[in-house]
Amino acid sequence: MGTVSRIAAVLWACFGSAVWARFGSALWANVDAMLDAQRGQRLPWAPVLMGAGIGAYFLWPAEPGAQVYLGAVALGSLGGIWAGWRRRGVAVLGWALLLAALGLCLAGARAHRLAAPVLAARSYGPVEGRVIDIDRSASDAPRLTLDRLRLPGRGSSETPARVRVALHGAAAEGAWPVPGSRVALTAHLSPPQGPAEPGGFDFRRHAWFQQLGAVGYTRSPVLVIAAPQGMPRARLRQRLSHALQQALPGPEGGVAAAVLTGDRSAIPLSVIEALRASNLAHLLAISGLHMGLLTGVVFGLLRGWLALIPPFALRWPVRRVAALGALMAAACYLSLSGGNVATERAFVMTAVVLGGLMLDRRAFSLRAVAVAALIVLWLRPESLLGPGFQMSFAATTALIAVFGALRDLRLRIGPRWLAAIGGGMLSSLIAGLATAPVAAAHFNTLSHYGLLANLLAVPVMGLVVIPAAVLAAVLAPFGAAQAGLWIMGLGLRWILGVADHVAALPGAVGHVPAPGPWVLPVLAGGALLLVLWRGPLRFAGLIPMVAAFGLWAGAERPALLVAEDGALVGLMTPQGRALSKPRGAGFVAGIWLENDGDGSDQPAAADRWQQVKGGENTLRVMQAGAHRVIHVTGRRAAAGLTGCDKGDIVVAALPLVLEGECLLLDPARLRGMGAVAMVDLGRDKPRLVTGRPGRRLWSGAGRMLPRDRAAKAISGPDQ
Repeated sequence: MGTVSRIAAVLWACFGSAVWARFGSALWANVDAMLDAQRGQRLPWAPVLMGAGIGAYFLWPAEPGAQVYLGAVALGSLGGIWAGWRRRGVAVLGWALLLAALGLCLAGARAHRLAAPVLAARSYGPVEGRVIDIDRSASDAPRLTLDRLRLPGRGSSETPARVRVALHGAAAEGAWPVPGSRVALTAHLSPPQGPAEPGGFDFRRHAWFQQLGAVGYTRSPVLVIAAPQGMPRARLRQRLSHALQQALPGPEGGVAAAVLTGDRSAIPLSVIEALRASNLAHLLAISGLHMGLLTGVVFGLLRGWLALIPPFALRWPVRRVAALGALMAAACYLSLSGGNVATERAFVMTAVVLGGLMLDRRAFSLRAVAVAALIVLWLRPESLLGPGFQMSFAATTALIAVFGALRDLRLRIGPRWLAAIGGGMLSSLIAGLATAPVAAAHFNTLSHYGLLANLLAVPVMGLVVIPAAVLAAVLAPFGAAQAGLWIMGLGLRWILGVADHVAALPGAVGHVPAPGPWVLPVLAGGALLLVLWRGPLRFAGLIPMVAAFGLWAGAERPALLVAEDGALVGLMTPQGRALSKPRGAGFVAGIWLENDGDGSDQPAAADRWQQVKGGENTLRVMQAGAHRVIHVTGRRAAAGLTGCDKGDIVVAALPLVLEGECLLLDPARLRGMGAVAMVDLGRDKPRLVTGRPGRRLWSGAGRMLPRDRAAKAISGPDQ
């Protein structure tokens, strides 16, 4: 024991017990009383604590080993014992420890359960598999997701569970295959990419939880080599989508198919861009809005119809039966829509609300939201990181909190004849304010007229489109569905018209830079304290909220960005980021400009590159303070560049050998780094920040593949 430790032990022996008796016991009693005062309001904190454990798993610097999980189980068990032993307020501390440990273990268990092979390197060759999904990419190209793959020359331990292939050229022409069909094609495949910049969105992690082991494209025709097998619901979904597109020609049919079946493949890119610019893109996703509108219409119709039958109304609980019928309709909607993550989340929330109605509980409460969040996090812990989860629960929590406060204060929204209109306007305002920071953080855009567009479009969705869809479903067995679809088309035409007009307004879209990694967690923590806590301490939540916006406003973007393959360089200038080339690496370029809060496109950003030496397009040179940034992309330029000076930063898209004291970033060096950012170019030796994660499952570090536990784990895409 060292000298300091001995002194501390002596001081504690002499004074520690007296200090604790004087101050510690009183402080502990105050904490106990404060937590005990939250009785009845503790359940809404359960998903927050579980989410903290899930977040800890994803923030862990390396893949947690067995000792971490054993430690979490031990701490969680101690927390449970503590919670059972202490009956008053401080028992909450034990539950908090238990839930956080549970969240960490759940996230780790799901990541390991979904483990599947990932392609080790780029490849080109034949691919054979079963079609399980058809959608469109961000560039408007149709895409096929395939499973049950067969890649010649690869064993089962090296074959991904799923791949996603975009169709270009001749491959995109003609009829698309039916889900369940077995197809053959020749495709360029590559491993899922990591973050486009350090700290950015990690598509490789996202693909891991979808079991996507490779992505790519093909220009050759897709050949159907076997009839559909299985997936009857997917084929029914495709047939219904085609029927809607035929009944409603034009973009209205594509939007109708997206709203009712989740199939967005028929929506033109221009329509999607207009909906995004007007903040109406959420109407395309089968989320809580659609599920709530559908079940509300079904519940109201069933309850009204059953109330008109005296023998039934007098002997049966009409409201419970109507809630059960609405739940069955929601389940059918979930099954028909393909069951994506957003729809599953919406169904869970709807099921909790309808279950509350059947049990005579308050349907819309923070407890119901907490139960729904717990179920979603239990089933898909990774959804915590997605904008869908964050936006949907932020909007729902804010709506229930505000309208609950209005109810408790007995405040009315205007006269009775304006209550419905005022409630709708207030709902749009609250939901918009609650989701705006999340949307801006993830998508780097703000729709300045989004509230106006939602006020004009959302009521039409609820009063016209969804009821007309229910009417069409009721009339379909009698061959009269066209009447409901015609009404539905009128509503969709109005919504698309609103989107076009709002998107065309001057300054309709604003751009904001990406926040730092802790901005959203700090903002969410403050907002949750403000909404969930009882007593004056809740207003302390305003402090972290203000601090989060201050951190966001002071966020500094990297002075220099380098793509993980060296194909693109971006240098920050007073006019915005200058890109080293106008074409190529378009996905990375778009991510960089979005995160900068820059609305320019790649060619415009490339015009900012101030060439200071060399006339060849393959050798791009720009001065950055005391450093020269040199980008080499072609063999001819590489052959002519044999040396470099001290202070030069040379980025190459091909292997390069140079003489000199410059900093060289070529594929061999970038392979171990991922994307690279340089924060301060004013120093003699700029500080490098790499985008390579720690040894995580999705980074290809030491994972065991479920298909062959005895086989050695294949190398990840960046090994």
